[in-house]
Amino acid sequence: MNIDLIFIAYNRLEYTKLALGSLLADSAEEFSLTIWDNGSTDETREYLSTIKDARITRKVFAKENHYLHGAFNDMVNSSRADLVGMVPNDFMVTPGWTRPLAQAHAEVPELGMIGCWHLGKEYFNESRAKHKIQTFGKHQVLRHPWTGGGAGLVKLTTIKECGFLESSHTTNYWKRMAIKGYINGFYFPLIYVEHMDYPWSEHYAFADRFEEGLEMSATAKSHGIRTIEDAKAWHRIVVRDILDSPWDVKYYIGWRGKIRNIKDRIRYIIKV
Repeated sequence: MNIDLIFIAYNRLEYTKLALGSLLADSAEEFSLTIWDNGSTDETREYLSTIKDARITRKVFAKENHYLHGAFNDMVNSSRADLVGMVPNDFMVTPGWTRPLAQAHAEVPELGMIGCWHLGKEYFNESRAKHKIQTFGKHQVLRHPWTGGGAGLVKLTTIKECGFLESSHTTNYWKRMAIKGYINGFYFPLIYVEHMDYPWSEHYAFADRFEEGLEMSATAKSHGIRTIEDAKAWHRIVVRDILDSPWDVKYYIGWRGKIRNIKDRIRYIIKV
């Protein structure tokens, strides 16, 4: 299946070099790549302008920040590929990650967004997740109504059916896809991605300037994260949902979803 990817950068040159390097590391991996800069003000734009690879079909240097969803929607609007996906510049992918995902999509029509595990190898517990690991033909998925915003593949026809992304916070969008009956989740055995934006990542670039890192983090802004303890508390909630909670989307919408959100908020406040 043909794949269109978009690599989305906004400042953080250290991350950009590592992330793009990992994405292009396997020269035999087949995809077409758009490189999109969201109006960087450091040296990121200059660096991206020097990168050459036969798979790069377009470079966009935006004058302002269109955020993840704006860049992704632009790519989707012009794509003719079977599968589409985005990689933010704070994700270091495992080279070759697109192959098993593309094969699964080719053989399982009902798959929606199938992603890579970006929450840290040390945080996965197979015994806790066992009740959600499902088999579809020759493929397995750790099923969950949503994954993160990057390092996953989804059929272009599914995106066209569900409409363009309305926000860079993609959780509700993937839920909408699950409501339509599509199977979302993480390919299993897990394919790992390092999310460098986590303060405990070995590649975290803001250890000695944490406040600056918070200003650059969409997750920190959306959840009111101001300290490392806040970040760890929110991460525990996300991992708990994915490993322990039900896979069926009905538990995350309507009155059930409201109760779950209240409980999660309380856990976050008291750091449980």
